Amino acid sequence: MNIKPQPRVALYARVSTDSQTTENQLAELRAVALRNGWSIAGEYVDHGISGAKGRDKRPEFDRLLKDAMRKEFDIIAAWSVDRLGRSLQHLVTFLGDIEAKGVGLYLHQQGVDTTTPSGKALFQMCGVFAEFERSMIISRVCAGLDRARAQGKRLGRPSIATPRKEEIRTLLAQGVSMARIAKKVGCGVATVHRVATQGAQQAS
Repeated sequence: MNIKPQPRVALYARVSTDSQTTENQLAELRAVALRNGWSIAGEYVDHGISGAKGRDKRPEFDRLLKDAMRKEFDIIAAWSVDRLGRSLQHLVTFLGDIEAKGVGLYLHQQGVDTTTPSGKALFQMCGVFAEFERSMIISRVCAGLDRARAQGKRLGRPSIATPRKEEIRTLLAQGVSMARIAKKVGCGVATVHRVATQGAQQAS
C-alpha cells in the first residue's frame, strides 16, 4: 500500500518594524502545520519591512517565491493576507505565480485555503480590502498634515539652535570627527552631517 507523503509547507512571517516580533505568527503557523499533518519545509521571515514594499525590497519573500518556483514545498502558510503585501496587483501576481507551480496558499486569519475555488475567490477579495485599508491610512495621514499646516504648525525636521550650529561648525573647522562632535555637542551624527552639508552649500 502506497503511503501518501505529508504536504510540505513553507511558513512566511513579516513585521513592519524592528521593534516587533514574528514569533507569535510563527508559533501559530507551526501549530496549524502540526494539526494538518504538514511537514515544515522552511521558515521565511522579513523584519522591519513594510508590506507595501515590492518583492525586490523583501529578501525573504523573494527567496520564498524562488523556492516556490523550484517546487520545494506544496503550500505557503502566512498569518494574514497583509503579511504578504498591501498592493492588490502584487497579491494577484503572487497568487498567479504560485498557482502556476501547483503551490497552495493558507492564510490563518482569513481562513483561506487556495486549493479550493472558494478559498481562491476569498483571497482575491482580501487583497482588495488590504489595498483599500492602505489607501485609507494614506488619506488619514495626508488629512492630518493638511490640518497641521492650516493650524500654522511647522512640519519636518526640527531646526538646530544657532549656538549649537556654530559650535558644530567650529569643531568641523578644527578637523574633529563627526562622531566626536556629535558626542560633545549632544546630538546625532546625522545632525552634524547636515550642518556640514549646509556649510558646504553656502560656501559654494
